[in-house]
Formats: sequence, C-alpha cells, structure tokens
Amino acid sequence: MDSFNQLIKQEMVILDQVIRQDLGSQVPLINTVGEYIIAGGGKRIRPLLTILCGKVLGNNSELLYKMAAMVEYIHTATLLHDDVVDESGLRRGRATANAVFGNAASVLVGDFIYTRAFQMMVQSNSLRVLKIMADSTNVISEGEVLQLLNIGRSDLTEAEYFKVIESKTAKLFEAGAKTAAIVSNVSEEQEQHLANYAIYLGTAFQIVDDILDYNSSAEVMGKNVGDDLLEGKVTLPLIYLLTHSTDEVQNIIRAAINEPKTADVNQIVNLVKNSSTLEYCSQLASKFVRQAQQELDSFADSDYRDALMTIAKLSIERIS
Repeated sequence: MDSFNQLIKQEMVILDQVIRQDLGSQVPLINTVGEYIIAGGGKRIRPLLTILCGKVLGNNSELLYKMAAMVEYIHTATLLHDDVVDESGLRRGRATANAVFGNAASVLVGDFIYTRAFQMMVQSNSLRVLKIMADSTNVISEGEVLQLLNIGRSDLTEAEYFKVIESKTAKLFEAGAKTAAIVSNVSEEQEQHLANYAIYLGTAFQIVDDILDYNSSAEVMGKNVGDDLLEGKVTLPLIYLLTHSTDEVQNIIRAAINEPKTADVNQIVNLVKNSSTLEYCSQLASKFVRQAQQELDSFADSDYRDALMTIAKLSIERIS
C-alpha cells in the first residue's frame, strides 16, 4: 500500500500542476472560483483513472496528463451545475461555490470550464477523442435530466436507477479510459478492456456513494447524511427497501419521498440500516468491482495495473 500511495501522490502532483496551468483566464472571477474549486481537492478518481490507464499502456506523454485534466474539468463543470440545481450548500466538507459566489457565477464559470475542456480536447489531434468526449458529455447531460425527472418517484425501478448511473457517472469514467487508450495508440481490444473496467468501476463507485448517504457521517462524506433523500433523490437503498419491507415501512418511505423537506431523515436512515438493504447494495457494488478487476487480466503486471486493481478494491472499502 505504501508503494501505491507514493505512486498516486506523484501522479496527483503532476495532475494538479496541469489543472492549474490550463484553467487560467483574463477574467479575475473565473480564476477566483476556479481556484476555490481546485483547492477543494476531492478524490479526482476520474483523471487519475485516465492517467493510470495510459500508464498501463506505456504512455508517459504530456498529452496524457492534458487529457486527464480535461476529464476533471468536465466533471468539475457538472458539479458546479449540480450544486446549483440541487441547491446544495456543502460539498467535500465546505461551502459549495454557489453558496460562496452565487448561482450565476457558478453556472457561468461552469460553462467556461466546459468550453476550456473542449479546447484541450483539440490538442489530442484526434477526431475519435473529440467524438467520444462530445458524445459522452451529451449522455451525461441526459443523465442529469433523467435524475431530475426521477426526483420524487417512489416507483423508480432498479433498471431506471442504473440507467441514470450509466449516463451520469460511469460514462465519464469510460470516456477517460477510452481517451487514454486512443492517445496511446493501442488495439481496440485493449481499449475495450479498459473501457469495461471503467464502466464497472464507475457503477460500483456510485453505488457506494449512495450507500454512504445512509451509512456514514458528514465528516467522512463532506456533505450531510440523508442529503439525497432531502433532495428527493431515490437511490438504490430506497428502491430496494421499497420492495423488501412491510407495508408500514413502505408507506413511511413513500411519504418521505413525496415530502422530502418534512421527512424524518433519522427515521429513514435507521430503517435502511436495520434491514438487509445495505448488505444487498454492498454485495452488488462488490460484484461490479470484481468485474472491473477481471478486465485487467489481459494486461501485463506492472505498478500501474496494480494501482488500477487497488483503486477498484478501495472503492468498495469506503463502506467497511
């Protein structure tokens, strides 16, 4: 684990330098908001995944880090817009950009970061990279709208939930892996294995995030427990509990979904914890992690392959 931490630390230092260097603008407010977001840190798993996928393929180019930063820009822009839509006041343990600078500044700086990401894509000189990223950002936007439409839906199915995850979360993981493969000039087979790894990892990652919303703390998550419920979001824990509980419990949950602002969050959290819900969700996330790791079997042993295996393992250990 020490070698893993050292490797990741080295890559993150380079990544942060690239992110800061390319985000600059002649407009002071953009720089202020941008620096506020960057300083907020976060796991940065998407750009790190992009870098490690490239490194597994023997790519150590400056372009690889540019593409990783581009992926992080797209993710950051979606977070800025998400927080405005969700009226969130807390992310990663501190005030959101919209809470500090206002909704207008957050949306407009989010637009700037999106467009800067597309400027960076051009540097790849690859029409395939442009197509993959353009298609992916379009799908991500569709996922955001789907999630909005699903708010307050107590009849949401697992299939519909996974459709949102696939669009909103896993798609950017996949796009980063594919971009790394393209700029590394490797075979379609290797590209597909990395893309599959990324999709499975992204899916597991989101399930774990949804588990943590009912089984963690504000200190660990950087946001308040039960925020998903208070925003009317119906995620896997509630979907499962709605189909595996008594009529009385189902009625309590439906009432909370219908009127989230007045819901007793502690009661719902306890209902989730005192059932088989979290075990089911955890087992499902673990299945996706195993599938992700299996996709790496076709790659030669290396520190970077080991790092990808470890990231998959750590994604599920967040709930242990």
